[in-house]
Amino acid sequence: MWKYVLKRVGLIILTAFIILSISYILIQLLPIAPPEGGAAVQISFFDQQVDLGYFRRLTAIEVNAGAVVDFQVVDSGGTTYYYQAVPVMERYITWLGNVFTRWDWGTSTAISVNRDAMEIILERLPVTIELNVISIVISTPLGIAIGIWAALKKNKPTDTIISTLIMIFISVPSFVLISFMLLWLTYYNRWLPQTWPSSMAVANDPTLYFKGLIIPVSALSFGSIAGFARYTRAELCEVMNSEFLLLARTKGLTKARSITNHALRNSMVPIVPMIIAQFISILSGSMVLEQLYSIPGTGQLFVNALNSRDYSVVMVDMAMYTVIGLFATLLVDLSYGVVDPRIRMGAR
Repeated sequence: MWKYVLKRVGLIILTAFIILSISYILIQLLPIAPPEGGAAVQISFFDQQVDLGYFRRLTAIEVNAGAVVDFQVVDSGGTTYYYQAVPVMERYITWLGNVFTRWDWGTSTAISVNRDAMEIILERLPVTIELNVISIVISTPLGIAIGIWAALKKNKPTDTIISTLIMIFISVPSFVLISFMLLWLTYYNRWLPQTWPSSMAVANDPTLYFKGLIIPVSALSFGSIAGFARYTRAELCEVMNSEFLLLARTKGLTKARSITNHALRNSMVPIVPMIIAQFISILSGSMVLEQLYSIPGTGQLFVNALNSRDYSVVMVDMAMYTVIGLFATLLVDLSYGVVDPRIRMGAR
C-alpha cells in the first residue's frame, strides 16, 4: 500500500514538473508586459529582475553598438535605463533555481506590483477553499439523500419530478444560475448584497457574511447536488435489482434492513470517490463565480492576472490548481480501497 502511494506521489511530482515547465516556457514566449506604475516603480522592478537573473541591464555603449533593448525607462532626472530579457531557456533554468532554492515564484507586475506572487495567492486562497468546502459539505448529504429517495420511489411521480430537476440543474452552467440569482435576489428584490461584502462591512454587520455566502454557495451546490443524486439513484437502483439482494429478501430479510445493510453500502463504492472529484470540479467552476460576484479568491485572481498579463501570478495560480488536481486523483484511487476493502491498491 505505502509502496503504491509513494510511487504515485513520485509520478504526481514528475507530472506537475512537466506541466509547469511547459506552461512557463509557453508563457515566457508571449510578449513581456512591463509593470504598471511610474518610472520609479518600473526601474525598481527591472532592477529586481536583473538581480534574479531574468533581465540584463545594458549600458549606452552596448545600445549604440546594436544591442536589442526590450524596455527603456527614463527616470525623473532624465537618466535612461535599458533592459534586455535573457533568452527563454535561460530564464527557465533561472526560474527553476529560484523556485527550488529560495521558493521564489516571481513578483507581480500588475495585481500588486513588486510583491511576491506566492504571497498574493496565499492571501486569496482561504476564501476560495472556504466557499468550496461549504458547498461540498452542503451538497454531499443533500444529493445522496435525494438520490436515495428517488431510488426508493423508482418509476413513480416523485422519481420523475426529481429526475427532471436533476437534468435541469446538471445542464444549466453555474454562472447562469448565479446570474439569475443576482438578478432575482439582489437587483430586483434587494434581499442580499450585490457583491461579496468587504471585511469592513462584515465588521459593522456580521450578518452580511452569511448573506454573502448564500448566492455563491447555492450556485456551486446546485450542480453538485444534482450530480450526487443522479449517481446515487443509478447505483442504488442497480444494487437493489442485483441477485444477492433478491436472495437476501427471499430468506426473510426486510426491505428496510436489506437496503440499509447491503444496498447502501455497495452503492457507496463509486459515490464516495466522486466527492473528491466533485470538489475539484467545484474549485475550477468557482473561477467564473468569483469574477461575477467580486469574490477576492484565487479564481478571480487568475482571471485578472490573465487579463493584465501578470505572468508570475498566473504561474503560481496554475501550480496550485495543478497540484490539487493531481493529488485529488490519488485520493480518489485510495478512497476505493477504504470504502471497499476487497479492492487492493497497487495489487498486480
